[in-house]
Amino acid sequence: MDYFKGKGAQINVENKFSALHVSTESVDGIDEELLHEKPKTEVFKETPKKIISTNKSPDIGLSASINPYQGCEHGCVYCYARNSHEYWGFSAGLDFETKIIVKPEAPQLLEKEFLKPTYQPKTIMLSGNTDCYQPLEKKYELTRQLLSVFNKYQHPVGIITKNALVTRDLAILKELAANNLVHVIFSITSLDESLRRKLEPRTASAMKKLNAMELLAKEGVPVGVMNAPIIPGLNHHEIPDILRAASESGASFASYTVVRLNGQVGKIFKDWLEKNFPDRVQKVWNQIQELHGGNVNDTEFGRRIKGEGKISKIIRNLFDVSKRKYFDGKQMPSLETSHFRKGGAYSLF
Repeated sequence: MDYFKGKGAQINVENKFSALHVSTESVDGIDEELLHEKPKTEVFKETPKKIISTNKSPDIGLSASINPYQGCEHGCVYCYARNSHEYWGFSAGLDFETKIIVKPEAPQLLEKEFLKPTYQPKTIMLSGNTDCYQPLEKKYELTRQLLSVFNKYQHPVGIITKNALVTRDLAILKELAANNLVHVIFSITSLDESLRRKLEPRTASAMKKLNAMELLAKEGVPVGVMNAPIIPGLNHHEIPDILRAASESGASFASYTVVRLNGQVGKIFKDWLEKNFPDRVQKVWNQIQELHGGNVNDTEFGRRIKGEGKISKIIRNLFDVSKRKYFDGKQMPSLETSHFRKGGAYSLF
């Protein structure tokens, strides 16, 4: 098979934690394809002791997050979370989007955390690593159950997703929004369906996300757009159109990140680029390197999110002009922690 349709990664790269790995290149120089059919999704279940993850990164607005799923069927080829799949013994390539780890006890673990006498409320993000509304959520409903726990304890939660499935939980989201307890951010990479299907094959189309955004906004749920990642030479020119469309659909917040290809994601993306855009491989690759001090990978706080140099400045200026034009006077309401029902107790006053 020349190309796995419906998949972002087209290869399984080696796991840096493994002493041995399978190669498709023999010592005689004869290439042998090991994958003849598109791999099917496998589900693995994990029983963690805790469900809230914390971080101290200055690049992330929220320091606490919950990931009910590890790995993601959305298949975004550029996804930084691919590298985390190696900790489970899998590849950051096709394994990331076909071997999904599910945490069935996530809602119970969250409630257990809220019931601790020492717990102090702060906004928790769904999800910080992989999409909480990826396709398997339709079956497992872990995100829905988590939102019910947030609502029961009146605890603030932020959501970022590439899936319109979030509208399924409109009733819960409306109740949370009534007390300024939820934000929903839609990540939109491109309005070009041809590009979107290649970059992030199992995400919702931009039109479906914009329609979902409009529905939530009309029902009083604060929504925003994350234009991410911006990839020079592929989608950077779409910034004004994406911000305009999001604003017209009710978004009151807009931000962006540039692409960075850490760890094995660089190999996966380069292979994808060669297969999908052979005419501009070097152009795109070189411009990504220019964003990150000469490398496609970047761990420096600040620069890894927004980039630096001439191309970064062009992107930033285009975004700033577009935001002033389409989001003037718009602002997300602040999320509240004062409504938290400590111990789950309901107050009569």
